[in-house]
Amino acid sequence: MVAFFLILVLIVSFASLIQREKDATFLATASAHSPRLATFDDTLYNLLTFPAFTQRLSTVFMPFAIDVDVAEREPSLFNNSTRAEIYDFIITNPGVQFRGICDQLGLSIGLAEFHLGVLKKAGLVSFFRDGKYKRFFESRRFSNKEMSIISLLRHGTTRGILKTMLEGKKISHGELACQLSITSQGLTWQMNRLKENKVVQESKEGIRVIYRLEDAYSSVLSEIITLVEQT
Repeated sequence: MVAFFLILVLIVSFASLIQREKDATFLATASAHSPRLATFDDTLYNLLTFPAFTQRLSTVFMPFAIDVDVAEREPSLFNNSTRAEIYDFIITNPGVQFRGICDQLGLSIGLAEFHLGVLKKAGLVSFFRDGKYKRFFESRRFSNKEMSIISLLRHGTTRGILKTMLEGKKISHGELACQLSITSQGLTWQMNRLKENKVVQESKEGIRVIYRLEDAYSSVLSEIITLVEQT
């Protein structure tokens, strides 16, 4: 198809050159008899020759030309079934770890790294650093803050803490540790992490440590938890 259009352009361009010479001869002869006609030289040339049509033709086929260029730079981006499977898996499992992609899809580390590299270079996926883990997301679907919350919720204990806190406006350190059957030290580590991400705030009532959700997350946390648990 591309070769056909190239040949067509060459043929018509050659014909336009011949026509241009004829028009120039005609105009030179005609202008000698009618000086007024010579003032329309440019107008007649644009109407009688090919360049204007060529411009319109290139506009019509510009998307086709761009697709060819993209195909050359990113060959078979989604014609590869493994790559398409990885992309679909990330869309339906936002915040999935690299190891989770390998395990769930039965892929070797090298193969997964290669296809993720292609998808990332194409701007289709991005990752969020969660400690030593990389968590993958569909590009431009979530804000950095949302990716941070989703990454936190991918940890079962953290998700349990936030689900429990959604049930009430505030809860003490002791009550939360008891409900989740977690040690006080373990809960302290978890809560420090949530405070660093500004998801919860801490206060004191006498000797009791009280936790409550930040107002900015109270309204959206339930929806994000549902999203994570569905996947």
